[in-house]
Amino acid sequence: MFGLRKEKMVADKGKRMKVAEKGEEENSEQIDGDLVLSIEKLQEIQDELEKINEEASEKVLEVEQKYNVIRKPFYDKRNDIIKSIPDFWLTAFLSHPALGELLTEEDQKIFKHISSLEVEDFKDLKSGYSITFNFNPNPYFEDTKLTKTFNFLDEGTKITATHIKWKEGMGLPNGVSHEKKGNKRQFAEESFFTWFTDAQQKDDMDEIHDEVAEILKEDLWPNPLTYFNNEADEEDFDGDEGDEEGKDEDDDDDDDDQDDEDDN
Repeated sequence: MFGLRKEKMVADKGKRMKVAEKGEEENSEQIDGDLVLSIEKLQEIQDELEKINEEASEKVLEVEQKYNVIRKPFYDKRNDIIKSIPDFWLTAFLSHPALGELLTEEDQKIFKHISSLEVEDFKDLKSGYSITFNFNPNPYFEDTKLTKTFNFLDEGTKITATHIKWKEGMGLPNGVSHEKKGNKRQFAEESFFTWFTDAQQKDDMDEIHDEVAEILKEDLWPNPLTYFNNEADEEDFDGDEGDEEGKDEDDDDDDDDQDDEDDN
């Protein structure tokens, strides 16, 4: 009798365990189903946000295209005025903390012949831009303009540049390493003009050249006057510093003279 009761208890316990396991499975399936539904709803919202972002990007491009047209005559007027200022672009380059380090001593002589600089986005703004250095007639090369163009393609960025036609006896200037003495500038060891000649090469230098393009486009071009004025500010500062040093020396001399008088 006791044995039959024990067997029944074991059977009931097993039955309850199976019911519990079944309940857990159903709860698990319910949780998984709710999670899937939540993720699907999130994805739908993200898809809608992507559509809105794409629409916003198109609107931003339309506004930029509109204002690029408005800016153009002002850039042209600015270039006309700059042409009347001797060595404007050379000074602006040398005053820039990054670009100034890229010019060799010979580069600086060539930069004296720059008449204007132009940065132009392609009309759709998305497919690329070009950077053009315009030159007055000079003893170095035949070209009156040197252009580097960046085309943004699906497979990557295609870079093209003017093949410089150097005059007889001229060529790519090589920098000379100079020791920096006092406040004198240390010249670059490689000519800035390799920025044009290396356009088709695929090596580590391309990243540096792209960085140069970004600096020209996003920093120097919008307001070159900032860097042109920096040169004058630095000169004024150096002059003031020299005056202060001279003043200190005079004060020291006066103190020495006073000490001599006291000793007497």
